[in-house]
Amino acid sequence: MALELIDVTKRVGAIQHIKETSLLLEPGHFNVLLGATGSGKTSLIKLMAGLDPMASGQVLMDGEDVSRLSTQKRNISLVHQFFINYPHMTVFENIASPLKVAGMAKSEIAGRVEEAAEILQLKPMLHRRPHELSGGQQQRCALARAIAKESRAVFLDEPLANLDYKLREELRDQLPELFAGRGAVVVYATSEPEEALLLGGKTALMRDGRVTQFGPTAEIYRNPGNVDAARVFSDPPINTAEITKQGSMARLGAGVTWELSGDAANLSDGTYTIAIRPHHVLPLSRNGTHVQLSGQVQVTELSGSESSAHFDMGSGSWVSLAPGVHPYQVGELHDFYMDPAQAYFFAPDGSRAA
Repeated sequence: MALELIDVTKRVGAIQHIKETSLLLEPGHFNVLLGATGSGKTSLIKLMAGLDPMASGQVLMDGEDVSRLSTQKRNISLVHQFFINYPHMTVFENIASPLKVAGMAKSEIAGRVEEAAEILQLKPMLHRRPHELSGGQQQRCALARAIAKESRAVFLDEPLANLDYKLREELRDQLPELFAGRGAVVVYATSEPEEALLLGGKTALMRDGRVTQFGPTAEIYRNPGNVDAARVFSDPPINTAEITKQGSMARLGAGVTWELSGDAANLSDGTYTIAIRPHHVLPLSRNGTHVQLSGQVQVTELSGSESSAHFDMGSGSWVSLAPGVHPYQVGELHDFYMDPAQAYFFAPDGSRAA
């Protein structure tokens, strides 16, 4: 089973909510849609689920064109961030509801409900109604319904967003196991990069109704294809600045220069954006290849075994994140050392240059 989008678009009046998008989503791992609120995640899920009409393009499920099929005929499950359960039904009846609609035999319904309830630790609650459950238990009920249905595709639209921190952590750890080996394409929408990294699988980065990069989540982290992708997976925020490349030399601001190596040395002369994550900007030099920066410390914070410092270089504010405790003083001028081998270089249009 695979779910393929071919040049799909969505319009609402004159506004294009989803730009031309092609994706191949496969089972065996989570397919994460990652983007800020308003980036198009829910709109894309609704197109895949058949809830909204497409302006153009095709949706294929296992090679079959389902673009014109209703949601019911696509055999999909959808779990929202809100706890959508039927209030007049018991937990058992809620989980069984799509199976009854499909005309399944009572004995098979009972078996599937029992299995799903066992997986999601709901067996003692099968005779309760949703108002008697906690928020986490209600969301477990919605997930159990999706598992029992054995759909070809399962869409999870920020399903943990309204749960408290502890429940989110617990369910997030369980989700990959819940759908493992079921053969369904699982699509998970989130606005949290950390969640995408924890779930693993593949991630489609979304911005302004467009997929900007798609691939294994860890690979996108290591090799962002554009400056927006580099910014997504960085907390504290990735450091960026404009540099000028001339010959084999790079210049950052008024007085910071260094010799480029590798792919960066082969770039055409001109202006680029350099991006480097805070843990590659340290208060101590580890080797002679590090580039010395100097800036006034603005904010400092000790978190566990790491020290962070925001510092102003005159051309902008950067962040250093270093292991250990470092005695920064707000307002002081401090030296920091950037590892240029860990830097990304982007062209003026934001695309990856090196």
